[in-house]
Amino acid sequence: MTLQSRTSPTASQPGRRRVVGGMLGLGAAALAAPLLTACGGGAGADPKTVTFGSNGADATPKSAYAAVTKAFTKDSGLTVKTNTVDHDSFQKSISTYLQGTPDDVFTWFAGYRMQYFAKKGLATPLDDVWEKIGDGFSDATKQLSRGEDGKYYFVPLYNYPWAVFYRKSLFQERGYTVPRTWSEFTALAKRMKKDGLSPIASGYGGGDAWSILGAFDYLDLRANGYDFHMQLMRGEVAWTDRRTVAIFDLWREIAPYYQQGAAGRSWQDAAQSLLDKKSGMAVIGLFVGQQISDEKLRDDIDFFPFPEIDPAQGQDAVEAPTDGFMLSRKPKNEAGAKKLLEFLGSAGAENLYMGVDPSNVAVHAKADTGSYNPLQKKSAELIASAKHITQFADRDSDPGFVSTVVLPGLTQWLGHPDDASSLLKQIESQRSRFFTA
Repeated sequence: MTLQSRTSPTASQPGRRRVVGGMLGLGAAALAAPLLTACGGGAGADPKTVTFGSNGADATPKSAYAAVTKAFTKDSGLTVKTNTVDHDSFQKSISTYLQGTPDDVFTWFAGYRMQYFAKKGLATPLDDVWEKIGDGFSDATKQLSRGEDGKYYFVPLYNYPWAVFYRKSLFQERGYTVPRTWSEFTALAKRMKKDGLSPIASGYGGGDAWSILGAFDYLDLRANGYDFHMQLMRGEVAWTDRRTVAIFDLWREIAPYYQQGAAGRSWQDAAQSLLDKKSGMAVIGLFVGQQISDEKLRDDIDFFPFPEIDPAQGQDAVEAPTDGFMLSRKPKNEAGAKKLLEFLGSAGAENLYMGVDPSNVAVHAKADTGSYNPLQKKSAELIASAKHITQFADRDSDPGFVSTVVLPGLTQWLGHPDDASSLLKQIESQRSRFFTA
């Protein structure tokens, strides 16, 4: 149960490489990434043990998963052997991992990300599991859990919204008003900068380049709408389209208000600047709460939906990535693994997880929300009110395209946010390599 690092953490952008010759992640660039390796396995595997590959290496999710697997062991008599690797390394090596001898059950993401591996035959269908757990989930969640062939491949655990987070006390002290429109948002950012704050916290250094995608997605969703955004993500429209150009024109308006030195800062450090009242706002997910241990501070954190840009699009699209679990293609203990997945798909398991990690929202219809803190309650309301729910750019699109083409281009452009025409031409020139008609 080891992680072998062959490069420095900042040597490459996170994510998986493109498909070559029908195989996943076998190019030299992919092999240079850190490797996630399974816990034991092969012939003669212990029928009383289920192996679990987890990307929850941070203290809070690690403790939450431990609470869930401990309860499963008590309930089933099966032992769960957990292989925990940090989130970024897990994503970098997932392709090679799944083609080797992966753990029986592994953490992953709903929607396109799940469909990508299901289509390549690197996961086992879970229709029999869903026959037992299906009543607990909405139609939208069910859709996110099915592959292109209509079979289930994913068991959801939680989701969480992206929004614009801030400290209530800072807004009260400075007399700031929560903005609803783009003009109000940019005016507030300008005022914050005049007041000596970094208006928008930002950190996309090292393996955290993905964190800028929240702003990109919302700019597109608010300016161009859900349908265009999903077409762009699926490679169905050109990146040189005038509507894509408009995204960068808008982004350039707020770029001067981003925290200085973002390219050398982690998202955690950026979030901390928000908590320390050095930054006024942050476009980030609810997971920002993982850094908070003081409940008084947690009570001071609030958020508002990303502002409206085009009234025709409004604010009815919400980024709410859904995390959960998949079953590897040749599990060593399939029967035990499916028992674990049935448990993970229960309201009880979600209650246990949320009891330790309050930075997420349960997706099971019967999960207990009575103990939710105000941020969780507001998050659940925001997601429930959404007309459209997106997962995230690097989850709604080809992961290789985003990690090797889009993200390097966006981070380079943010360093010098001028005319984006050359960047968009560069991205467009690579689109056909990843998307075919």
